[in-house]
Amino acid sequence: MARKVERNYNFLSHYTYYVPGVAEMFILLAWLLAGALVGNLIAGLFLLFMDASAATTYGTLVAYPLMFIPAMMYASAKSRARCLNYPGVLLDSNHFAPVQGWLCALLAMAGTLALSFMSDAVASILPPMPEWLESALSGLTQGNVLINFLMVSIFAPLFEEWLCRGQVLRGLLNNGIKPLWAIVISAVFFAVIHANPWQAIPAFLLGCLFGYVYYRTGSLKLTMLMHFTNNTFALICGHIDALQDVENWQEFLSPQAYWIIFAACAVLLALIVRQFRRIPLQSPKGNCDPAAPLFSE
Repeated sequence: MARKVERNYNFLSHYTYYVPGVAEMFILLAWLLAGALVGNLIAGLFLLFMDASAATTYGTLVAYPLMFIPAMMYASAKSRARCLNYPGVLLDSNHFAPVQGWLCALLAMAGTLALSFMSDAVASILPPMPEWLESALSGLTQGNVLINFLMVSIFAPLFEEWLCRGQVLRGLLNNGIKPLWAIVISAVFFAVIHANPWQAIPAFLLGCLFGYVYYRTGSLKLTMLMHFTNNTFALICGHIDALQDVENWQEFLSPQAYWIIFAACAVLLALIVRQFRRIPLQSPKGNCDPAAPLFSE
């Protein structure tokens, strides 16, 4: 008999029945690249009507979400095609007990900031960032506050978590990939879409933490909050005059202070991960809730 779909945040429910495997991960990446091409072409049209600075700002505001649209349309179409006869997996679940939801949120934000600080030690060994890239990235954190907030703190957590955790990690976990490898692969995917090592290395490390939290809780909104926390902190730092010319925390802090904070962050992160380990798994695939097909005998 027919059955109504189980809704879990209406936007996310459009993708319940698309559970991509490894091959589909590359198809999503191809659609992402196609969207980036279309978005950049449209952004280039802004140069016909605005000066270079305004065209870059507003063109990026349009091009970034457009980059994800083809992949989202593809995933939605695949989900609709499978929904009647195949089981699905919810993108967002709420497995927080015995740790309460509000405490999970606080721990997740604190862990994100701690790992972000620690990842700076790895990023600091890279060669200096090219001037063109440094200029482009600083434009995302030191330009128009409202536009930057929309891009960095709203669009990026929404679209990137939908793709990297909601699609790639959820798909890998539910297609026979061991959890450790699924988390690592999804973190690599997260790093690759940042397209440069200065962002990719921190993205990989944070992606592993985001992935582990998603595996234990099934909560995409929680990883979006973590992503929001990391990006908004970077945005705030970008508008602090004393930090605008600082490439890493080791340039700003004394060596003693830096390593004391690093050690404190490592201890804090270990304690936070331990708290998330207290959340029992409903299956070896993690805590993303299954969804029955819309039509069953």
